[in-house]
Amino acid sequence: MLEVSIEKTLGNFTLQSSFASGKGVLGILGSSGCGKSLTLKCIAGLYHPDKGTIKLNGKELFNSGTKVNVLPRHRNIGYVFQNYALFPHLTVYKNIAYGIQHLDKAKYHEKVSEMIQKMQLNGHENQYPSQLSGGQQQRVALARTLITEPELLLLDEPFSALDSHVKQILEKELLSIIKKNYHGVVLLVTHNIEEAYRLCDRILVLDKGKSVQIGEKEEIIRYPATVSAARITGCKNFFEAEVSGEDGGSLLIKSGSLCLKTSKSNTELQSKMMAGVRSHDLILSLENTKESNTFECQATEVIEGVISTTVIVNCQGKSLQAEISNNDFLRLKNTIGQKLWLRIPENKVFLMNREPAHRFN
Repeated sequence: MLEVSIEKTLGNFTLQSSFASGKGVLGILGSSGCGKSLTLKCIAGLYHPDKGTIKLNGKELFNSGTKVNVLPRHRNIGYVFQNYALFPHLTVYKNIAYGIQHLDKAKYHEKVSEMIQKMQLNGHENQYPSQLSGGQQQRVALARTLITEPELLLLDEPFSALDSHVKQILEKELLSIIKKNYHGVVLLVTHNIEEAYRLCDRILVLDKGKSVQIGEKEEIIRYPATVSAARITGCKNFFEAEVSGEDGGSLLIKSGSLCLKTSKSNTELQSKMMAGVRSHDLILSLENTKESNTFECQATEVIEGVISTTVIVNCQGKSLQAEISNNDFLRLKNTIGQKLWLRIPENKVFLMNREPAHRFN
């Protein structure tokens, strides 16, 4: 179990990170400059927090109150950097073996050979990092880290240096390697919600240096706690809403002339809130299906993609983005400016408390 509650100021930026994580993969998600990598560096001991505590499996690694600050090399933490930080002058074999040189010769060779086998690096033992592909370099970096049997594994944007067409293959490979060969706590830093969702069990959302929300990945997507958490996890549609009443198991909310139903919220209700709905949850059609939360709208812009198409619609004065498959879009082509029908499934609308810093039209 990793327990973190720290504060660190660098220039005009202040990190206030507080969370706990057990076994499994916790994704630290946030935009560039929000403090993701700084959090890892504080945990690893590369930066000293100004105050707070860090505990790993019951052992204090840092405590500003009692002046505990365990040296990085004694924390038993494995760190895979963005650029892998392999030693260019050492072979694959010697890179992997770097952290276990204190072992006797027989054990040393046994562990390195076993790790080379696990990481499918056979035949590359005598090559140098410059002779390897990006995926092979990643496996060497991971092997060098895992061979020391760390209690905590830190992965700092492990796919940022890779081409997009090989990322998903290597994501599956990395996840398989970790699940088969490592049973401790894993923290994975990313700014990509899709990557976080594919690789992680739980997600911590960081925004401007603060821990905004932590939970199971499904919960983070379905019930973001704040507008910033929703935005960071990919939501594009927000509007101010007033809770006007209840109808059976649903809440009635109003935003301007738009009146709709939503499932009852986990969020503490206030008279004025923010509502959000993800673009892929909106449904467009040429005919009125008469279902709940169906409204007349007009398409104002179309942005075509390889797999899906984004249709921007005006619905009772609100501009909303709907993401639909290219096959579905074929039915709606040439409808710019014409009447369409938009359905907002009530179980896909989520409510959040208003944040003073955010205003939306």
